Amino acid sequence: MLWYHYVFGAVLIIVSIIIIAIVLMQEGRSQNLSGAIAGGADTFLGKSKGRTIEAKLEKITKWLIVVFFVIVLATFLIFLFVG
Repeated sequence: MLWYHYVFGAVLIIVSIIIIAIVLMQEGRSQNLSGAIAGGADTFLGKSKGRTIEAKLEKITKWLIVVFFVIVLATFLIFLFVG
């Protein structure tokens, strides 16, 4: 195996672990529904802060998934044509 096989493998493992960690940090969609039914006692500032953190986590997740798939595609093409 060549050196770049190890580099691409290591980068893919690191990116996938980061994606898993960020997805686990996000709140579930059903939590918002249960808070609305139970009459959650969140203040306005608490709700807007939570939304901005959630929005940032979702944006980071989307970008990391795009980076992951680009790396996978590049790895496939390099391994296919270079060997």
